[in-house]
Amino acid sequence: MTARIKPLIAFLIAAPLALAAFAQPVKLGAGTYFATPKSGDRLIPKAALRTDALLPTAAQSAQWYSTVLYNPKPEALFVQPITVRPTAQGLEFVYPTKEVVPTERRDTVIQYPHRKPLLISPVAFEVGQSKIAKVGDWSVDISMARGADDMVATVAHGSPFAQVQISRGDVRLRLPSAGERFDTGGDARVLALRVGGKAYALFGPTGGSWEQVSPTEWTGRLPAGKGYVAIAALPDDKTETVAQFSRHAYAFIQGTRVDWAYDAARSQVQTTFSASTKSMEGPDNGPLLGLYPHHWFNNASVQPRLGAAYDTIRGQIKLLAASQFTTTATYQGFVPYWPGVAEGPRSADLRDVMKADQRNARRMMLEEGKGPYWQGKGLQRILKVMDVVEQQGDLEGRDRLLALVKGRAEQWLKGEGNTYFHLDKDQGTVASYPEEFFTVEQLNDHHFTYGYWIRAAAEIALRDPAWAAKEQWGGMIDLLVADIATTQRGSPEFPFLRNFDPYEGHSWASGIGMGEMGNNQESSSEAINAWVGLILWGEVHGNKALRDLGVYLYTTEANAINQYWFDIHRIVLAPEYKNIEVSMLFGGQYAHNTWWIDDPRQIKGINLLPITTASNYLATDPEFVRRNVASLKPEIAIFEARGKRVNPPDIWQDLFAKYLGLADPAAGLASWNRWGSFELGDTRSHALHYLLSLQEMGTPDFSVTANTVLYSVFKQADGRKTYLAYNAGKAPLDVTFSDGKTLSVAPGKLARAR
Repeated sequence: MTARIKPLIAFLIAAPLALAAFAQPVKLGAGTYFATPKSGDRLIPKAALRTDALLPTAAQSAQWYSTVLYNPKPEALFVQPITVRPTAQGLEFVYPTKEVVPTERRDTVIQYPHRKPLLISPVAFEVGQSKIAKVGDWSVDISMARGADDMVATVAHGSPFAQVQISRGDVRLRLPSAGERFDTGGDARVLALRVGGKAYALFGPTGGSWEQVSPTEWTGRLPAGKGYVAIAALPDDKTETVAQFSRHAYAFIQGTRVDWAYDAARSQVQTTFSASTKSMEGPDNGPLLGLYPHHWFNNASVQPRLGAAYDTIRGQIKLLAASQFTTTATYQGFVPYWPGVAEGPRSADLRDVMKADQRNARRMMLEEGKGPYWQGKGLQRILKVMDVVEQQGDLEGRDRLLALVKGRAEQWLKGEGNTYFHLDKDQGTVASYPEEFFTVEQLNDHHFTYGYWIRAAAEIALRDPAWAAKEQWGGMIDLLVADIATTQRGSPEFPFLRNFDPYEGHSWASGIGMGEMGNNQESSSEAINAWVGLILWGEVHGNKALRDLGVYLYTTEANAINQYWFDIHRIVLAPEYKNIEVSMLFGGQYAHNTWWIDDPRQIKGINLLPITTASNYLATDPEFVRRNVASLKPEIAIFEARGKRVNPPDIWQDLFAKYLGLADPAAGLASWNRWGSFELGDTRSHALHYLLSLQEMGTPDFSVTANTVLYSVFKQADGRKTYLAYNAGKAPLDVTFSDGKTLSVAPGKLARAR
């Protein structure tokens, strides 16, 4: 269901089982968290590999560089377009090459691994243990100090440079194979080399020189007081390219920052990326930024200024000589639930499954004592049944289901028994027990897990705001929100946007960043679910900043999914990749698989679930939806030809029916089997109501926006539109859609117009 990696204990600062005999309960409103784990439960690992300056801040887990914080022998960092790795010998640096790896599934995995790197190191001293010294929003400083001596390397997403400063002496460059020096236009500061078919350049200070020791080793002589050098991967070996890089090589990155703004009137999110630099010598010409496809695609503000491109795991990364750029994306909106459907041929079926799901609701909320991921998923599952029951007019049934969900949530939030939350103030994170998917041992999947809880609490609050007040259960939910969505940088309480990578535009799931191919994310759709929770929680509490953050995360992650998981514009995935979509995305590879099984239906479904009324982004390209669903048949044929069987044969058929329904409501409904399999976050009631709603309203119409956050528009084949808007506030709301349609919405109500 979510990303997980088996523990590599030898590479961890081990997290032993808790030795405390007595946990320390702390009241928070009506709930309770614990200051220490209960006896026998595992402690959170310590991010000890940080410099003294960074140690007072909350541990920066679940980032692209987190391996350095937790691992004495860190894995490579997939900076893009380069990879680097701090080692006991120095800093490894390479512009990786694509590798196509055939699999037993008869498809391919695409990798850009950290292979045959160059190595840069000081001559006068040996480097020490690598530690994170400073973090920006998409940059990081790595210190390799030994005693009073230090070597610090700065790298940033998109930048082709690693900028290195050493405390004394000269630098040594070792090559993986013999290098050939090429013309630098007479600039003595620069060493330009062809190595293994790639072009690299090192930029030293004025007054320094480069001396060849052997075909695979060079020494950079650095004048006293000028202990700096920049190393870059070049897009080509042209003299003019070296000259361009020379103009920017000495602008060492000091910090990187992302800022976002949600314009509700236009339903747009503007994101600004800014890098600050310090010139080591000469004028500060600013940085060379590398823009990912989701930055430059259809972005008129940068297109005319883009330069050379790099081939990377994310497609083409294009250079921009600027310290700042912006992107603008449309927020497409959603409503928390859809209205009741009219009487029709399937109404009896809907009534029957509603009755059955209500009878089985307690069991379908999943077993008590299960871990926090499954319990949060179970809470949201029953709330989605409640939506249907309520909108079909059964208010007594709604109240019973609401009481059931509140009761189960309160059991957990009280911290009684073995189900509880632990706040580790030393590391700045919330752990939840009983542990599953290494959420404690490796700090995995916090956005997936807590996203379910936040969204469930928000949807309870839509009906019972008092329940969600801080003095009741809201304080505990705020704690989970803070764990994954703190916007304060450098806070001792929680890290900045724990799981989210602002420059890559999506989340990471592995907390300690283990794995040869870098950090990873599997279930992109569960990340979306978390950001839906933030939007709703912000709305019900009138917290505009949190709501706007949720809109930014939702919109940005949805765009990244369409680029890097689905490649709907066909500009990212390698031609050698045999599948239509990516199911597992890593720093240095993408693959069509899951962590637990290679069944094609679950491989495809993991990036769809949970399909709710907030999943319209999946239909950005209806033709892609059709192609994706159609690819199941040949994928299953290959699976069966390998002697395997999908079990049950229609596993998650409800997901695929709903997914297809977003592009073709009639086909989606026709493919749904009332008696068939259903995914454990879904129910027959929700699936059938969802499909009947699409049949009634049509497919999502992304050409129309609204001046409020909770809205959706649908369009039938004949052009008829359905407009929906929800008002989570306490005063009447007048909504204007971009095509001129208006809608008045009462407080706490969903309104519909045609």
